[in-house]
Amino acid sequence: MSRLLSVGSGPYAPPAPARELTAVSADGARLHVEIHGPDGAPAVVLAHGWTCSTAFWAAQIRDLATDHRVIAYDQRGHGRSPASPACTTDALADDLEAVLEATLAPGEQAVIAGHSMGGMTVMAASGRTAFREHAAAVLLCSTGSSQLVAASTVVPLRPGRLRTWLTRRILGSRAPLGPVTPLARRILKYGTMGPGSAPDMVEACARIVHACPRKVRYAWSHVLDLLELDHGVRELDVPTAVVAGTADRLTPPVHARALAAALPHCAGLTELPGIGHMTPIEAPELVTGKIRALVRAHIQAHIQAHVQVVSEESA
Repeated sequence: MSRLLSVGSGPYAPPAPARELTAVSADGARLHVEIHGPDGAPAVVLAHGWTCSTAFWAAQIRDLATDHRVIAYDQRGHGRSPASPACTTDALADDLEAVLEATLAPGEQAVIAGHSMGGMTVMAASGRTAFREHAAAVLLCSTGSSQLVAASTVVPLRPGRLRTWLTRRILGSRAPLGPVTPLARRILKYGTMGPGSAPDMVEACARIVHACPRKVRYAWSHVLDLLELDHGVRELDVPTAVVAGTADRLTPPVHARALAAALPHCAGLTELPGIGHMTPIEAPELVTGKIRALVRAHIQAHIQAHVQVVSEESA
């Protein structure tokens, strides 16, 4: 995705990275990675969702990069990462491992935040060696581990086979999205955002989503349809906070509640009244605040405790 397809100014304009690199996944897939903020600062890794890109995290990057080292990457086929024939949850896990190994020193830990498919990436990688080495804590935003299509309320019908069938056809459509028109913005807002979303938020999301190649959108829709990552939730053995919007039609709060109940170390469930699926854009300060709190509790506190122990041993 060219940056020209994202908003050009304001809080949702993608900031220029301090550095860019390419991480190579297990199957050779190449992943575009951006690093923002000062070297040596506490690390945060951001994994975006289906049809999005690093631009989705613009508000978080802009705030956090003042005193954190923020690592954001494009999922395969999204943004500047080339498409790959492999569209599986194992590939998502491979990709996250590759990014962690390419950007973090041995033993260095980070807070990892995943939105939607990015959260599913975290669940898929939860048992991986690199994830266990580098993950200090996790934030899961607007995501779920299974039964995504059946639980979606994009189609305003009672739960059942008809609603599931229609939802599957809509989310798995091969149709091109076309240009960002007033009608396109209304449709996207209905399906993915809360009713009170400001026009600049809707515009930012629409530009990002419409930039996703049609074939990529279609291929990953099948992965989401068949998703089964409940085992990954049970293996997510680090402090994990969960955020969800009460007006989320794609991953309704029932998913967040199930995650909170199943996580070995749930660090809190926050439900945001009137917020839709795009929580990092719709509630940027809250999402950023959650990431900062996890860094303070699980990276900075650990570093301070280590320094204190070393000082006492040297005394």
